[in-house]
Amino acid sequence: MTEAFICDAVRTPRGKASPKGGLFDYTPTQLLIRLHEEIRARSGLDPGAIDDVIIGCASQNDEQGANIAKTSALLGGWGDNVPGLTVNRFCASGIEAVNLAAARIKSDGAGVLLAGGVESISHVPMYSDNGPLFCDPATVEAIGSVEMGIAADIVATIEGFERPELDAFGVSTQIKAAAAWSQQRFARSVVPMERHGREPFAYDEHIRADTTYEALAAQQPLFAEIGLSGQDDRARSRLRDLGEIRHVHTRGTSPSLADAAGLLVIASGEAAAEFGLRPRARIVASQSACVDPVTMLTAGQLAVEQLLARQGLHPDDIDVFEFAEAFAALCLRFQRDLGVDDDRFNPNGGTIAMGHSFGATGAILTMGLVDELERRRARRGVIAVSGAAGLGCAALVELVDA
Repeated sequence: MTEAFICDAVRTPRGKASPKGGLFDYTPTQLLIRLHEEIRARSGLDPGAIDDVIIGCASQNDEQGANIAKTSALLGGWGDNVPGLTVNRFCASGIEAVNLAAARIKSDGAGVLLAGGVESISHVPMYSDNGPLFCDPATVEAIGSVEMGIAADIVATIEGFERPELDAFGVSTQIKAAAAWSQQRFARSVVPMERHGREPFAYDEHIRADTTYEALAAQQPLFAEIGLSGQDDRARSRLRDLGEIRHVHTRGTSPSLADAAGLLVIASGEAAAEFGLRPRARIVASQSACVDPVTMLTAGQLAVEQLLARQGLHPDDIDVFEFAEAFAALCLRFQRDLGVDDDRFNPNGGTIAMGHSFGATGAILTMGLVDELERRRARRGVIAVSGAAGLGCAALVELVDA
């Protein structure tokens, strides 16, 4: 079977999802255009080399509607003959785009694809597509779904995680992220974004390097009032043995919302040789999984467990895990169940510290994993993301030169 290789990868910095955020002056299409331009400049690829553009995006309406993958390809300099596909697996959309690109290469002989994701939450807010899963009361009631923060508190309750454990994780991811930036570990992938009359925007602006345990311990639970509004009762009607829900997540142990985009060049070995691309890592396998819409955020871990089982691998065979930090409890559960120490789990921090950009997160985690494997001269890594409605996706990557 033809192999699929990651040959290059670029991303924007992650800006706060706010009108005051570092990327607010850019539309989501412009974020992608900047990355298309960077890929063309780095690779020298001409339009005829690209077989498709696949972009993950969770809120496909307004400025992110009408197939933003195709729009960005047209405006990004690839000409009229490059197709475009926008996919939605909620927060796992970016990793799904990468997995689909790899599958295209392995199955139908595609040569070079661009895959990634985008989300400008400051321009297109969460739930603004008014989809029935979130916004139609009858649908919500029938499914029994809850807000993601409530789901995280439910997992913490079921698994017995206490507030001090969550706060300690929140501090740890901030420390890791600050250290990674100070050591320029993201320099290869991050593309500075020009800003009129100001310095280029070139850093993940959510990071709080001065975070302390004491500061997080003083924060109030973020989802207690939402739970009292009926969410807790809905969850208990679905999980009969649940009992009282302990609301333990705060702003410091929840993912910060961010604007960002990421784009990877994925190619077959033959196409890489033809167009002068250097394979950095191979996408070995992928996995999608699903759980119930109440404990929904456990699906990313399930996808990893199923992926490793299919490949005949043990968690100890994996050098680095990049797991989207969909609240601290899910990370603690992942590390405990799979026996993953801090050095192998999000070694450069995660979305709690640097921001979660929905459709872009999986693509950003993928390139971060490749960079880290190269830095360590390690062999294998796994990316995983959990999303709404119990969706989860994972991918196994191997470094070419390891």
